Amino acid sequence: MLNVHEGRADFPLTSLGLRQAAAAAEYISRHYTLSRIYSSTLTRARQTAEQISAACGVPVTAEDMLMEFNNGLIAGLDRETAAKRYPRPERLPIHDAVHGQESALEFRFRADVMLSRLLSENDPDAVVAVVSHGGMITQLYRSFLRLPADSDIWFATGDTGIHEWMVSDDRRLVVRANFTAHTDGLGE
Repeated sequence: MLNVHEGRADFPLTSLGLRQAAAAAEYISRHYTLSRIYSSTLTRARQTAEQISAACGVPVTAEDMLMEFNNGLIAGLDRETAAKRYPRPERLPIHDAVHGQESALEFRFRADVMLSRLLSENDPDAVVAVVSHGGMITQLYRSFLRLPADSDIWFATGDTGIHEWMVSDDRRLVVRANFTAHTDGLGE
């Protein structure tokens, strides 16, 4: 574990991450017939999406809007250094940002736009994979469940977690959340 603020820092997958991505790709290819794959353009997500693409025979649509929270000046810094150089204000209004970051409201807006596009660009019976990052996945959940933008509810994603959602008419259903059995036994 790097113990750094990843966010927009564009790190490649570690050897463990590569094994987890391969396990996720194999699981997805066995259990789903994908129609489309959307991926964040950050390297670690793109590498995962490429493995899923190879296993499922579906091309990847690169999407900047699926990138992780823009954490500005702390991206890539170790947590101790970041806390000293760029302390986070105790109370930061949802529309404000510090240290070159995007605001929480801007982050949520990206998720709202992306979810709207996912729902409108794909047939109702399409099976779509979205490869992103923990913070963005939480924002997509909040949008999907129509939670307020300033919600303090978080969703655990795990590394290469698989979350299954269904949409029919105007009904939204979380079928499975943070399923990671495909990565059991892959620890270093």
